[in-house]
Amino acid sequence: MSLEYAIEYHCQVRRNQGEASIRMLARTSALISRVVSETIEQARIPSDETVNFTTRYAGDLEKIEEVSSFCQNHCPAGLDMSLTSAAKPRLPRQTAESHEPLFCLGRIRYPIESRFEHFVADRFQLIYDNSPPDELPQLMRVLLDSESPFDGEVTKELRRITTSDGLRFYERRLPITMVRTASRLTTDNIFDLFAGFRSSDDGKTGYQRELPPFTLPDYSDLLDSILTRDLGVEEIVRLSENSSTYTQFLRFGRAVSLAEMLNVRLLLD
Repeated sequence: MSLEYAIEYHCQVRRNQGEASIRMLARTSALISRVVSETIEQARIPSDETVNFTTRYAGDLEKIEEVSSFCQNHCPAGLDMSLTSAAKPRLPRQTAESHEPLFCLGRIRYPIESRFEHFVADRFQLIYDNSPPDELPQLMRVLLDSESPFDGEVTKELRRITTSDGLRFYERRLPITMVRTASRLTTDNIFDLFAGFRSSDDGKTGYQRELPPFTLPDYSDLLDSILTRDLGVEEIVRLSENSSTYTQFLRFGRAVSLAEMLNVRLLLD
């Protein structure tokens, strides 16, 4: 399970393949990569099931390699190559989770780690406690508004779900509550905010939510404030080594910045 996102840059691949097709290719590649990685990490001989699985999708893998080669050489929406200092300084490569074969796509895997949720709550609280109201990032002011659309209900529902396989969307069953000036907020409100807005095209692309171009500067500022601002490189590397969710959100932050540069939507689902 994962929150998937895509920089909606209208390249030749999207015109030829369509959004749904390239998304399915990325899912297939991610699944095969996970199966192979687990086999290698456990130092075991691939099972017949693993071999049959990868053989079944050999045609898709060939197509992925073809598309990936085009992306690497031609696409300005390539997250792992194209984000320059004009947007945000590149972080050390060891902090980047760069396993997506189609470089304009990405995913944040569930469950959201409890340690990452604590990190986000601490960072939000620190900013709320130490910033004058008129100097808060715009989206943090939106959260405090009594009319905020990010009421936390979507995340609250996700916390209640446990699949038949025992998988969860969030490790924590209860959100973390803010205090003092932010006492009306919990981390449910914050994760609702990260999930963006309902798609403006009724999900025709296959993605049900989006960050519209006009919101991207505010989202970029917010994610930078929470994830990296005033943190040294060594601290960012330490956080990345201890939290895969943090690493995935770093890449998500780069996707927001790159979509802003290209003035296109960031699609979410």
